Formats: sequence, C-alpha cells, structure tokens
Amino acid sequence: MPALQDAVKVSPQLYKVRLENDRVRVLEYRMAPGGIEPRHDHPPYVVYFLGDALVRSTAADGTKAETKVTRGDVGWRDNTTHAIENAGTTDIHALIIEPKR
Repeated sequence: MPALQDAVKVSPQLYKVRLENDRVRVLEYRMAPGGIEPRHDHPPYVVYFLGDALVRSTAADGTKAETKVTRGDVGWRDNTTHAIENAGTTDIHALIIEPKR
C-alpha cells in the first residue's frame, strides 16, 4: 500500500493549519478560480464551506464529480483520496476539521 499523501504537504500554498493538537487538526483551505490541487489523501474529516463555489473532484478510481457548494454547507467525508479543481469564478474557501481520535 502506498504511503498517504498529506494534503498540507502536497499543496502547502492552499492550506493554513489553524489548530493542531493530539485530538484534532483544523485547516483553512483556499483555492482561486481555475486552481488545481494534485491527488492527495485525507483522513475522515468535516468540511465547512465559507463561501459559494464550484468544486470539480477526481477520485482515486478516476470517477469525476462536480459539486456546487453554498456558504454554510457542511459535510462528513470518510478517508478520501482525490484531486480538486476550482471550476467556478469564486475562491473555494473552507474549514477542514480532522479528528485524530
């Protein structure tokens, strides 16, 4: 099994670690329109969108999806490996909360 590719290490320009301790890591994420983030991994996490955006994702198996998100949208994601593209005209801006326990 290949080593996990931590999103913060793959694309440090897109993430700011806002809090990290032995229980949680909180990330602020921002990608400009037209931006592309290469394939990376996430442990299970909560995502909270801080603005409207159009997110195009490609899963590890090649499955593609386009999702319109609205400010205030929140969701749970299980272990995820994907690549992301900002297909809209506004920044993708979100908080990502990764529980460690």
